[in-house]
Amino acid sequence: MVRVKRGNVARKRRKKILSLASGYRGAHSVLFRVANQQVMKALRYSYIGRKQKKRIFRKIWIRRINAASRANGITYSQVINKFKKSNIDLNRKMLSQIAILDSSTFQSLLSTIK
Repeated sequence: MVRVKRGNVARKRRKKILSLASGYRGAHSVLFRVANQQVMKALRYSYIGRKQKKRIFRKIWIRRINAASRANGITYSQVINKFKKSNIDLNRKMLSQIAILDSSTFQSLLSTIK
C-alpha cells in the first residue's frame, strides 16, 4: 500500500481554524485542539445570534411604537388592529422609525386611523 502524505491538507485545515481563532485569549488562539473547540462553539453562537437578532429588533420596534402610541392615548394592540382594518400597510420597523424621528407624522397617522 502506498503511503499518503497529508501534510499540506492538514496544515491548511489547522491554519484555517487558527486564523478564525485569532483574537481569542491564551491557548484558545494558539493550540489547535483548544482553538478548534472554541471556534466550533463561536460558530454555534453566531448562528443562534443571527436568529435572535431578528427577535430582539422586533421587540424593540414594538416597544417604541407602544411608547409613542401611549403618549397619544392609545395602546399598541389597538394601533396595530386599526392599521390592519384601515388597510395601511406599514411594518413595525417603519412605524417605529416614524414614531422616533417624526412624531408629528406619527400623530397624523394615528388621527387618520381613529
